[in-house]
Amino acid sequence: MDFPIEQHPLPFFLPSNASLLMLGSFPPPRKRWCMDFFYPNIQNDMWRILGLLFFNDKEFFLIPGKKIFDETKIRAFCKSVGIAIGDTAYEIKRLKNNASDKFLEIVTPLDIEATLDQLPYCKAIAVTGQKAVDTLLGVLSLTTQPKVGHSITFQYKDRLLKLYRMPSSSRAYPLAITEKAKLYGTMFAEVFEDFTYPI
Repeated sequence: MDFPIEQHPLPFFLPSNASLLMLGSFPPPRKRWCMDFFYPNIQNDMWRILGLLFFNDKEFFLIPGKKIFDETKIRAFCKSVGIAIGDTAYEIKRLKNNASDKFLEIVTPLDIEATLDQLPYCKAIAVTGQKAVDTLLGVLSLTTQPKVGHSITFQYKDRLLKLYRMPSSSRAYPLAITEKAKLYGTMFAEVFEDFTYPI
C-alpha cells in the first residue's frame, strides 16, 4: 500500500528569547486537534504537566467548562518563559490512521540548523518520546542516547547544548502525570535559573 506523505501542518513556534527547544515527533491527525498549536490533542497531557509545574494547576491551560486548550494563553506563556516548540519530523507517512509514533515513517526530518539559527539563546533541547529522540540523534549524528529524565551535553557549532530525553506526554506512556511532571520540573530547574516547581 502506498501511504500519502504528510507535511508538517504547523509553523514551528520559535520566540527569539527561547532558552529551551521542545521537540515532539509529529502532530496527530487533525480530527484529534482541539487547537491549532503543538500538543493539540485534549488527551495529551503536555499542557497539564506545564500547568502543574508553573501554576500548580493541571487545568490552568484549559478553557473553563470546555475540553479545549487555550491556545492564546499557551502561546503567551511559552513566549514569556522562553520555550520554543517544534517537531523532529517535517514529512511523514502515517502507516495507520492514528496518533501513535509507532506507526510513523519519517520521510524528511526537521532542519535542525535552520531551527537553531533562529534561536540564538537556546541552550537545551528536550525531545518527548522515543521516535523524537531517535530522529534527532540521527539528524545530529549523535550516538549516545540519554536515559529518560536525563541529559547529555554535545557541541553544536560554537555552542555547548544539553539534550534532554523526556517521557512522552501521551497517556499511552505508562507513568503518572505527577511523576512525569517531576522529571520535567527537574529539567526546567536546570534550564531556567529562576524556576522552582511546587510539587
